[in-house]
Amino acid sequence: MVYEEEDFLLLSGIQHFAFCRRQWALIHVEQKWEENVLTLEGQWVHERADNAMTRERRGPLLIVRALPLQSVRLGISGICDVVEFVQDAQGVSIAGEPGTYLARPVEYKRGKTKTHDADRLQLAAQVLCLEEMLAHPPIPHAYLYYNETKRREEVAITEALREQVLTVTTEMHRYYRQRHTPKVKTGKHCMSCSLRQVCLPELLNREPASAYIERMLRS
Repeated sequence: MVYEEEDFLLLSGIQHFAFCRRQWALIHVEQKWEENVLTLEGQWVHERADNAMTRERRGPLLIVRALPLQSVRLGISGICDVVEFVQDAQGVSIAGEPGTYLARPVEYKRGKTKTHDADRLQLAAQVLCLEEMLAHPPIPHAYLYYNETKRREEVAITEALREQVLTVTTEMHRYYRQRHTPKVKTGKHCMSCSLRQVCLPELLNREPASAYIERMLRS
């Protein structure tokens, strides 16, 4: 399927969706957002990495920060914190640069390695965008950099991960078209969610968050 630009969803939403479908819908469908210490820390980490479209050369390595990405196949757009382009005869051309290069995305994250796949799915989506935009050969691996451990984690971009990105983005578009905010099973992960007070898990079986908030405002 090919999406029109006006139908693009935020690439960063893949992480929200994989972590909690309800959280994603509250943010991206119902347009609700609240800050907590974790979201502020995440913004600080990205601000350190993002310096829009700046280029830095280190020998055969070209570093591009805050590179805009999009995919008409997935219907997403966003920003990659850092893309390192390494000179290679099997690579692709980069505007304004001599030679050809192979890309390796680096996404900056707060905290440390997660047990769930949310970060890895977002990174894989960035890879798919780069491959589509640059007519780039398949990128075998990319990197997550965690500010707590101060180290990179290499992520293999497997066929299974690629298929999972396609499945997730298709589901995101379906929810968005339907303006659907799903109910979910609550758990320990809810304690760190910035939307905990909006979501109000104890009311999930009674009414949607938007209806509860509207009722409280009228009372």
